[in-house]
Amino acid sequence: MAGVLKAPGAFAITPHKVSVCVLVQIYASPSQISIPFPFSSVSQHNRLGLYLLALTKSCDDILEPKLEQLISQLREIGGLLDHWLTDHLTSRLSSLSSPDDLFNFFNDMRGVLGGPDSGVMEDDQVILDPNSNLGMFLRRCILAFNLLTFEGICHLLTNIGIYCKEAISSCSSYELRRLDDSDIEVFADPKSEHNDKGRESSSYSSSGDLLRDVDLNGGVFLRTNWQIQGYLMEQADAIEKDGSSFTLNAFELTLRQLQKLAPELHRVHFLRYLNSLYHDDYFSALENLHRYFDYSAGTEGFDFVPPAGCNSFGRYEIALLCLGMMHFHFGHPKQALEVLTEAVRVSQQHSNDTCLAYTLAAICNLLSEIGFSTTSGILGSPFSPMTSVGTSLSVQQQLFVLLKGSLKRAESLKLKQLVAANHLAMAKFNLTHVQRPLLSFGPKTSMKLRTCPVTVCKELRLGYHLISEFCCEGSTMTTDGAFSTAWLKNLQKPVGSLVLSQDNSSRDNSNPFLFCTQPSSIPGSVLQLVGSSYLHRATAWEIYGSAPLARVNALVYATCVADASSSSDAALVHVKLIQHLAVFKGYEEAFSALKIAEEKFLSVSKSRILILKLQLLHERALHRGHLKLAQQVCDELGVLASSVTAVDMELKIEASLRHARTLLAAKQFSQAAAVAHSLFCMCYKFNLQVESATVLLLLAEIHLKSGNAVVGLPHALASLSYCQSFNLDLLRASATLTLAELWLSLGSNHTKTALTLIHGAFPMILGHGGLELCARAYIAEAKCYLSDPSFSVSDNPEVVLDPLRQASDELHVLEYHELAAEGFYLMAIVFDKLGQLEKREEAAASFKNHIMALENPQDGEDPLSNA
Repeated sequence: MAGVLKAPGAFAITPHKVSVCVLVQIYASPSQISIPFPFSSVSQHNRLGLYLLALTKSCDDILEPKLEQLISQLREIGGLLDHWLTDHLTSRLSSLSSPDDLFNFFNDMRGVLGGPDSGVMEDDQVILDPNSNLGMFLRRCILAFNLLTFEGICHLLTNIGIYCKEAISSCSSYELRRLDDSDIEVFADPKSEHNDKGRESSSYSSSGDLLRDVDLNGGVFLRTNWQIQGYLMEQADAIEKDGSSFTLNAFELTLRQLQKLAPELHRVHFLRYLNSLYHDDYFSALENLHRYFDYSAGTEGFDFVPPAGCNSFGRYEIALLCLGMMHFHFGHPKQALEVLTEAVRVSQQHSNDTCLAYTLAAICNLLSEIGFSTTSGILGSPFSPMTSVGTSLSVQQQLFVLLKGSLKRAESLKLKQLVAANHLAMAKFNLTHVQRPLLSFGPKTSMKLRTCPVTVCKELRLGYHLISEFCCEGSTMTTDGAFSTAWLKNLQKPVGSLVLSQDNSSRDNSNPFLFCTQPSSIPGSVLQLVGSSYLHRATAWEIYGSAPLARVNALVYATCVADASSSSDAALVHVKLIQHLAVFKGYEEAFSALKIAEEKFLSVSKSRILILKLQLLHERALHRGHLKLAQQVCDELGVLASSVTAVDMELKIEASLRHARTLLAAKQFSQAAAVAHSLFCMCYKFNLQVESATVLLLLAEIHLKSGNAVVGLPHALASLSYCQSFNLDLLRASATLTLAELWLSLGSNHTKTALTLIHGAFPMILGHGGLELCARAYIAEAKCYLSDPSFSVSDNPEVVLDPLRQASDELHVLEYHELAAEGFYLMAIVFDKLGQLEKREEAAASFKNHIMALENPQDGEDPLSNA
């Protein structure tokens, strides 16, 4: 039957491949000159070669292009030769009217290839290397033709006829009048309607439209297995990068139709699993994952190298790894840990060291992201990776052992990308954990219970350098296919049509290095690791307290690798930059940037952008005194942190912290202290020590404002101790400021102590602190001077007024009414002592305005729906 779809596992000769062979013969004509006819320059000759190379490797679709699409592309790259190329191509195809013509055609193809049988060659003779990409393609075409039966050759002739007739039917009436005696020459306008429906997009939509129009009795052919696999890999990368850009039903329809056309292509099931996974369809994802491993035994589409001497057990361990990651994605941490532990057992039994290394890395990621107070009963099985050291260790110690083991195993297997990822994981662990002795007996060596920023920086640098060696693990299908696809896409872009416009007589010399200007061929997974390195650096500087360095690394990420990053990582960078704006520039600029981010990222449940919006709304509501709105936002955060959808410890802590701050603003001190104490117990249970420092500081604030300064002192000192251990410099400065406020509230006898503490924290606060922290420090300094019996306002009033004015300006940007009212109250006292009654009344009026704003907040529009 004419037009029958070829199996993707076989390399079948098709009309499109015959057309490419014709073009290859033009490119590598066995002439006696270095620039064969009809080319007039080396760049013109090279441009056709680059096009042919891209055509044989592109992964932009699963169907071979038709003749009119091929001619349209030739017009973009042919330059002044586009008419000659299309005329020669169509006339050569029309001349193939009998089996003998095909035999003679492929016999001529042998002369294009070089080799030991090609005889003596001249120095400037053009001969195609048989081992080159185009040479291999030509050899496969010749072999596929030689394997055809006579009936198959007749089918090929019929298909060539259909292939040419479809080109005629797509021509406009004007173009038909221009046809010559060959009866199939096509001079299609590259801007014609059918060209606009070309292959500019490699997304599911273009292939889906083509597949919906597939006629099994027409001249439609699937591309080579290599190209189809490359297309599916590109779609998988695109889904993992930004699954929300794929419409669930539309892409599902495309995959189902592809499955009908090539039922033996089991990787389609894996794409259906990914599509369901990133659209949160649990049951469909589970079903398709089971189908994929049932049909393919897990060997199709994975880059894991089979271990030497490994028996084929269906790659059950890989299926378990995928299932565990699926449970992790859907927020089932316990099931994920159980499945991954089983994957460790099976990998060990089957001696699959590579899968074992990836599984250990997945367990490490799970333990670091999800809160576990204990793993007993899960990691204590006979095949558990923790069996050798026992399970009496804390979860954090078990995580450290697993990280070291995973890193060592990845290094021994020379899995450089996994080694780099493990270095980043080690940096993240060392950032928030103090390394303690794993053994509770034997001689003890003295050690400082502190984190080491040098170690963190070292791990980050090691990971970054290893990423640069990606070429040892790079997939040629990924790099070559993506590179060729991008090159063909750029033929359709306006800039290409301008550079190669027919109206430009010098277009043959223009843009000769078009192929070199394509996007980088670095795999997307490697670029994501590079981005993760900068994200970790930004997070590290945030924790250590250097806002400028955190912002710089976030900007580097957003500028250099945002296009290759996943949507979640890109959203995280936007969150960091917007938070920086809120802290240092105020809410107006932050909400303006948030509006842009909301247009780029969908504010779905639990998205980082939605959480950021709630955080900003809560902070602004507290500053304005909108306690009802603040509580409403807290309730929204509490819903997102619900354990029904998953236990996100970071979000749960955030919701509890904001609940306690709302109660504190409402002067419900006992309830606020109870919430904060419960939160500290949870942090202690899960060994979240950095978070514990923040909660202790909150408890100190609560006791300060409730008038129990003596009770608050131990909490402030404990928070300082945590900050010193984990090098939390900015939080340490904030804790020092709170400690000074506590000392000051104990009476005027402690003003010197408080002032010394404030001045000691000033360099860090003024250099790296935000508007609110700086304003607090200024007001606390002024209060210390005013509370000191030995200080005379009349002798040096500017010592007090300057910091109060600075605080006033910064609090005005934040709309922080309570703290601003306190500042104007102090200013009124100073002006009263100086006898400046007019300025005193101005300060008093400002004080009253802020008090009234606190007592009568105007909620206005619903900010939860419109920021």
